[in-house]
Amino acid sequence: MSDEIEIPESHPRYQSLLTRHRIEAGVEKGITSKQGLIAQGRGEAFDYLIGERTTESAEQAERVAAAHLLLADSPVLSVNGNVAALVPGEIVELAKATGAEIEVNLFNRTEERMEAIAEHLREHGAEEVKGLTADGRIPGLDHERAKVDADGIGNADVVLVPLEDGDRAEALGEMDKTELVIDLNPMSRSAQVASVPIVDNVIRAVPNMTDHARDLAAEPNSTLEGIIEEFDPEAALSAAEDAIRSGDME
Repeated sequence: MSDEIEIPESHPRYQSLLTRHRIEAGVEKGITSKQGLIAQGRGEAFDYLIGERTTESAEQAERVAAAHLLLADSPVLSVNGNVAALVPGEIVELAKATGAEIEVNLFNRTEERMEAIAEHLREHGAEEVKGLTADGRIPGLDHERAKVDADGIGNADVVLVPLEDGDRAEALGEMDKTELVIDLNPMSRSAQVASVPIVDNVIRAVPNMTDHARDLAAEPNSTLEGIIEEFDPEAALSAAEDAIRSGDME
């Protein structure tokens, strides 16, 4: 991002300070809501408890998520204000690696924010950004996140839902969509209802998924299906909770 502040990578809180600044810059740019600041702080607390690292179970979940995206007929990466502020270029790279569409979906939705986020993603390499048409709806939701593009999330078979989004994740499950959820809180509703819960920081999870997608791109469908079949979401959540409760940050 062009508005990055200078933080030496040797600083022990480098990644934390960098992500905080990106969220602040997102608010100033009009792509992140003020509520996003609170959400960032909540996630950062959980990240600290797992040692600000990608655990073995999270790495496995990211590989499984990549396999799902590669096998999908109509995969979509859902983007909110925090995701747009934190990993815009990384989301674009994941979309390119998996053939997924990118769609903006917001709780605090205004046309100005939608346009600002779409333009921000285009500045980071996105060729097409869905979400602005909003000619479809997710049944069972009474707020703005119900609005989706009919040929985007509405038609998707696999949806990446980064960051906490419990009610929408639950509603997407009711539509028989495969949900890949990135959430640092393994006890949140979004993680609990996910087909693939990824308990990791989005700034690590998205690039990791891209790396796995590139590694798996030439594999036959049978190999990808085997990776998915072996995954146990309950075990992944249990491992994440154990990591948090143990306080082992080594």
